[in-house]
Amino acid sequence: HEIAPHLVLMAFLHRVVNGGGTLEREYAIGSGRMDICLRYGKVVMGMELKVWRERKSDPLIKGLTQLDKYLDGLGLDTGWLVIFDRRPGLPPMGERISTEEVI
Repeated sequence: HEIAPHLVLMAFLHRVVNGGGTLEREYAIGSGRMDICLRYGKVVMGMELKVWRERKSDPLIKGLTQLDKYLDGLGLDTGWLVIFDRRPGLPPMGERISTEEVI
């Protein structure tokens, strides 16, 4: 269910690393799999991707819980949770894009 958003995000990130780093999908950590692990020099970034679909609950809490577990497995303090909101009838993109810092 997450393949199209994965491909969009990976295409963007490939441009970011531009041959100077690696981008791994479904990165194995212990008994789980983090969606994306980006390595660029000494920088390691873990990313969990969720898709919010019509008639489904907000994936924020589940995503943060998974991300926290994966980051702990990598020994990292920070990472990204990316939520693609695919519900119909939403306001224009510019009105609903946001970032939050969760500690």
